[in-house]
Amino acid sequence: MKVCKFGGSSLANAEQLNKVMDIVLADPARRIVVVSAPGKRDSGDTKVTDLLISLADAASTGGDCSLQLNAVVERYAEIACDLDLGDEITERIRKDLEDRVAKVADLSKPEFMDLLKAAGEDNNAKLVAVAFEKRGKKARYANPKDTGMVLKGDFGDATLDPDSYTTLSRAFSNFDGIVVYPGFFGYTKEGKVATFPRGGSDITGSILAAAVCADVYENFTDVDSVYPCDPRIVEEVKDGEGIPTMTYREMRELAYAGFGVFNDDAVIPAVRARIPINIRNTNHPSEPGTMIQQSRRVVPGTVVGIASADGFVNIVVEKYLMNREIGFGRRLLQVLEEEGISYEHMPSGVDSQCVVVKEQFLPKEREHKIVGAIKRELNPDFVTVERDLTMLMVVGEGMCYTPGMLAKACLALASAGISMSMVNQGSSEVSFMIAIRSQDRDAAVKALYKAFFG
Repeated sequence: MKVCKFGGSSLANAEQLNKVMDIVLADPARRIVVVSAPGKRDSGDTKVTDLLISLADAASTGGDCSLQLNAVVERYAEIACDLDLGDEITERIRKDLEDRVAKVADLSKPEFMDLLKAAGEDNNAKLVAVAFEKRGKKARYANPKDTGMVLKGDFGDATLDPDSYTTLSRAFSNFDGIVVYPGFFGYTKEGKVATFPRGGSDITGSILAAAVCADVYENFTDVDSVYPCDPRIVEEVKDGEGIPTMTYREMRELAYAGFGVFNDDAVIPAVRARIPINIRNTNHPSEPGTMIQQSRRVVPGTVVGIASADGFVNIVVEKYLMNREIGFGRRLLQVLEEEGISYEHMPSGVDSQCVVVKEQFLPKEREHKIVGAIKRELNPDFVTVERDLTMLMVVGEGMCYTPGMLAKACLALASAGISMSMVNQGSSEVSFMIAIRSQDRDAAVKALYKAFFG
């Protein structure tokens, strides 16, 4: 059995949906189809998820939100009309949206926002199931609540309850047609809709692939394969070959650091179940894409990819003889924990400790409070906050036990006139991270690409 997920660009209009159905019907093993909400039809368009966020914001003010609601319905109505699905599915979607909006007074803002955002995938799954039936194929929409997709944690950033795997496995054991499953959301134990982080349909697909022990998890998007770096920064990367195979570890590192082709959290369920992930292009289904698996043949001294991500802040704490203070690092992290801030990296020196966090958790207005708490708790000599940082990640199993890889990167950046704020390499040697000023991001990626891929 194969689980296949299709992103928003693959479902933006009727033409794209026809491609999706052709792909699914070409292989009888493709039994579970996970769908996103319709994406942009062109560069000037708006994703349905963004339309739903606007609808939620308008409804929350208590005013008339019919304009925003109609904008969402029209997107589905256009697809239904072009596929000759009739008016019933469109009216079903309108009724669903009206029922959700009516709950605005009964829910907190995060709960209401998740309820509205989830409508994109949920209603699209219903429409896609009807489209398959129009073609004469046995298909059904599967509700995450009925199948046991139980989530926990914060609304908008939920995670799967591990006990869900058993229930999900049973839910798909007795159906011989095509199951169309909405991505991105599930239900709490209390029965409330909760969503994964943005891009969470990848996570849904990975979870289902693990639950049913799929032979492969196919993730269809709008690129032929995973490229070694962002083609928007290094245009010539598209003239070469994509990455044919990569390991779970490599994909996890690259996805974390900005590879938008696949959600980094989505790697985890597949890794634990040892399910290969195949990144493929809906528009070029004959292309083999990139296969992500447990291991691959590795050439020593090679890099598989270079990623970059903006929006980081570095908190630098300096104190003479801090290494003699037992519990110094723990107390520093405890200050952040008490403020609800998670950290990304923690490089250190003899008398200095750095903590890298995402800027969204430490906006400028919170800086004074956090720095004050660190000073009271640790009595440091200096506390410095560096903003507007980009994290560069150079990744590749071929770097393990190969001397000179970090030196090569540093020389490339130095030759391009780019200074580094910090360097951090994990013990696995599968990657190293370099922090630079955000203004140097594009130049740095180009310099590293030239150094490692020539």
